[in-house]
Amino acid sequence: MRRMAATAQSSPPAAEPQPGLRERKKIKTRTAIREATYRLIEEQGYDTTTIEQIAEAAEVSPSTVFRYFPTKEDIVLTDEYDERLEQELRERPDDEPWFESLRHVLKKAIGIGSTEDPQVSRLRTRLMVEVPAVRSRMMESMSVTGRLLSRAIAERSGLDPDSLEVRVFAMSLIGGLMETSLYWAETGQRGDFAELVERTVNVLEHGLPSRNPEARNTPA
Repeated sequence: MRRMAATAQSSPPAAEPQPGLRERKKIKTRTAIREATYRLIEEQGYDTTTIEQIAEAAEVSPSTVFRYFPTKEDIVLTDEYDERLEQELRERPDDEPWFESLRHVLKKAIGIGSTEDPQVSRLRTRLMVEVPAVRSRMMESMSVTGRLLSRAIAERSGLDPDSLEVRVFAMSLIGGLMETSLYWAETGQRGDFAELVERTVNVLEHGLPSRNPEARNTPA
């Protein structure tokens, strides 16, 4: 799910169908644009980096960049996994407890994200904290992810995907994951991200803890 963790392309399991030539070309182009963007931002900063520079570095036209990514912020934020993870959630057993299904899918997302260059991951999370335009666009993009999640929740529960209850639950999860990513970035990416996500899901499932989890190892 978007920016829950920095993501990169990873080899799909052998049992999954391989993408066709056209889709592979699209993935190659998107990857080239992203890599050029990260490199330029690392060298000269976010605000200084232009779409024209990105296009030249990626060896594509500016119109091609805009065809894949409507804004510069989208290059940083867009990933390939929202629809894939939605499908993963749909394919969990019908009788599996909801939060168990959710944990399974989130762990898989984190595993995918862990394949990315740590330096790129640090850059992306830093941009989420430091660049207002990136953070604002991230909040906008989360609504798209929320709609995808609402559909999966509705199919599992039998509720209307546009019902207040489904929308509140879906966006509570999305908002929680966004705050988890920001918290991880703001604290210098200390600690295990998967553990932070587990704490996030625990709050949604059980409510606030009776004490600060970070103080559990503090001597009395």
